[in-house]
Amino acid sequence: MPSRTAIAEGSTPSDFKIMYQAIVDIFPLSLAVVPWGILCGSLAITVGLTPLQAQLMSLLIFAGAAQLAALTMMGAVGSLSSMFSSTFVISSRHLLYSAVFREHVRKSSLGLRCSIAFFLTDEMFAVTCAYMAKHKKFSAVYALSSGITFYVFWNVATFTGIVAGQHIPNLEHLGLEFAIAATFIAIVIPTIKNRSTLISVISSGVSAIVLSIFMKEYALIAATFIGMFCGYLTKEKSVINE
Repeated sequence: MPSRTAIAEGSTPSDFKIMYQAIVDIFPLSLAVVPWGILCGSLAITVGLTPLQAQLMSLLIFAGAAQLAALTMMGAVGSLSSMFSSTFVISSRHLLYSAVFREHVRKSSLGLRCSIAFFLTDEMFAVTCAYMAKHKKFSAVYALSSGITFYVFWNVATFTGIVAGQHIPNLEHLGLEFAIAATFIAIVIPTIKNRSTLISVISSGVSAIVLSIFMKEYALIAATFIGMFCGYLTKEKSVINE
């Protein structure tokens, strides 16, 4: 796991204010992901992982949706190739996230870049982008603080799921997976502030539903690019009209 000294070294009073703000901002999303983490931990036990293996999966991989997909395929005795391809497609959105942060961290130390990459999640990306939009600058302290906070919540939730999965049968049938949808709704809705973003969200959502019927494994990434393209076209058209 990346060292936390990336934050601690050379911290100033203003840095601690940024850390506090990051924790406050990520807290609601961290709470929302708790049922998701519990589901992940219990499912890991259900498919045959030991408690240690289940916890290490969250500690070392830290990839929410990809973890659930991998565990589901393990339970269905899926092949390693299909497991790797599915998790790669699900995680490919992080290529887009990292592209946004690249210009801000490319001159930073390797340790800092690796730390931000490890803690990069949908939730961390969302709150960090909101911080950037408000303050007109990128803060590595903010990004890491929000990412580490979310990491702690995810692993505590996973541990809870591991313990519960050993004592409560069929925990995965309690509808905890709705937390996944709820989390992404909470991330997306606040970002819809103009017409192009709304069209991007609608087009990507509709595309994901339709494409999942025909190309289930690649529907997510294809819908992402369709949404981006539609949003870009709408924004360009509005600029031309102005």
